[in-house]
Amino acid sequence: MRIVQIIDSLEVGGAERMAVNYANSLADKIEFSGLIATRHEGLLLDYLNQKVVYSFLEKKSALDLNAIFRLRNYIKKNNVELIHTHSSSFFTAILVKLTMPKLKVVWHDHYGVSQNLTLRKNIILKFSSFLFLGIISVNDALKEWARTYLNCQNIIYLPNFIVEPAISLKSFRLKGKDGQRIICVANLRPQKNHDLLINGAIEIHRRFPEWTFHLVGKDFNDTYSAHLLEKVQDQELSETVFFYGAVNNIKDLLQQCEIAVLTSFSEGLPLAILEYGFANLPVVATNVGEISKVIPSVKQGLIIDSNNLSQFVNSVQKLIEEKDTRKLLGEHLNSFVNKNFSEKSILEEYMIWLESLLTFAE
Repeated sequence: MRIVQIIDSLEVGGAERMAVNYANSLADKIEFSGLIATRHEGLLLDYLNQKVVYSFLEKKSALDLNAIFRLRNYIKKNNVELIHTHSSSFFTAILVKLTMPKLKVVWHDHYGVSQNLTLRKNIILKFSSFLFLGIISVNDALKEWARTYLNCQNIIYLPNFIVEPAISLKSFRLKGKDGQRIICVANLRPQKNHDLLINGAIEIHRRFPEWTFHLVGKDFNDTYSAHLLEKVQDQELSETVFFYGAVNNIKDLLQQCEIAVLTSFSEGLPLAILEYGFANLPVVATNVGEISKVIPSVKQGLIIDSNNLSQFVNSVQKLIEEKDTRKLLGEHLNSFVNKNFSEKSILEEYMIWLESLLTFAE
């Protein structure tokens, strides 16, 4: 089997991480594994396995013919039989399929605002889906949405998974004191609800002034991030809440922390929660998206209602005060994630599904 992953950028994000994860995982399992970034490169390029055949299209616009021809040449040169396209990169894949009808396209839906799917309309995607061989959804809500809205019946739910980087990446020391750090891995987007985190930091700082919060994720330099930075300054939390931007070695940063949080309004199945689990960290997270599938009970972590400040503060306080509870929750989450969200089990299901689709399509 000869498969190429296509993603619009290699900046740090969930869909981008999964495109790299699939490319890396398949590199030792199939005849050819490739990865193409259409519009931008980024920090995730450092994660790429050397066996993955990489190309950057430098696409300038939606109908950039030069980029389409570069993709055609890549496909012909490497005898690619299937494109696994992620998120909005489906349009690039469909354009090249129109010139190469025998090419197979599978679309991977990573949409993160799964609480508002009734408002999700995309006519270009709807028509493009006639040409999809199959669809992968990262949660059950997206699978149901694809079944009712799109024009492809070969739909499968596959959860996200984590792949250890093949190389050791450079890192740095987080600010604050060892043994008293709380981390949140989430790009600075409104649906991640960093306001709840900062409001919680205000309360936690009053009770436990030595504990610090560490926010890791891309800053889009927009009004949302400006609001967050201003809020931290106004509350005089500049030595309590720290922003680091996008980084490419999350694993090492997690190992420097005691507690991990995720305060989102909306999620799919966030990679951050899986990363927290692999790092043996106790977690406080909002009950949105598929998070309860990763933290199904109080044995694996503390789930709170969306945007509930008192629950957030009380849960974080509990973990600060109870070191043994922190250790136990981290161990249980690690065990659960390794058992249910392993690269091996998900890749096996993926390959069986693809083989059945390709056999049926012949």
